[in-house]
Amino acid sequence: MARVEFADSVAGDFERILDFLLKNNVADAATQIDQLIDALSVLEHSPHIGRPVGRNLRELVIGKRARAYMALYRYVAPADVVLVLAVRSQREAGYSGP
Repeated sequence: MARVEFADSVAGDFERILDFLLKNNVADAATQIDQLIDALSVLEHSPHIGRPVGRNLRELVIGKRARAYMALYRYVAPADVVLVLAVRSQREAGYSGP
């Protein structure tokens, strides 16, 4: 089972998403963030589940429609570690981090 770790910048991604949800009066904003973090646990058992996006990076789609998010990550097989590099809304133009 792979270990999932988060880059330091991912905390800022979650804050940005939460701020957006709160600004738009989404009633279950904190729950959405919790569900987003929980969804990333699939990478423990299936680190290759995300689509390849180049440079040894993968992208996991989480949710659907207005509640869809993208997680950019790298799987380091020798160490059996998944490093989540960035998280964004599917509607955002790109990642702010890496």
